[in-house]
Amino acid sequence: MTGRPVHSIAELQAVIEATFGARDAARGVPSTVAWIAEEVGELAQAVRKGTRAEQVHEFGDVLAWVASLANQLDIDLTEAVQRYAAGCPRCAGIPCHCP
Repeated sequence: MTGRPVHSIAELQAVIEATFGARDAARGVPSTVAWIAEEVGELAQAVRKGTRAEQVHEFGDVLAWVASLANQLDIDLTEAVQRYAAGCPRCAGIPCHCP
């Protein structure tokens, strides 16, 4: 791992904005969504046939593109994940008790 560790979703979102924000904004939301889809495909491939290092790499790419899209849409990911703070968003169970 290079650089300093990221300790929160908010910190990741800020690092992605500072690093890629202008370039990603110029690319636009539709292209960013396409990049996310591509990265999820690469993650799926790594999960099926890759090494742990490849899986870690692809998880990082997916998270970075999700952060980029959230930045472009002015969505705070820390706020977004609160939906799961109490467990299942439907039943509030931990573990989920939904049928």
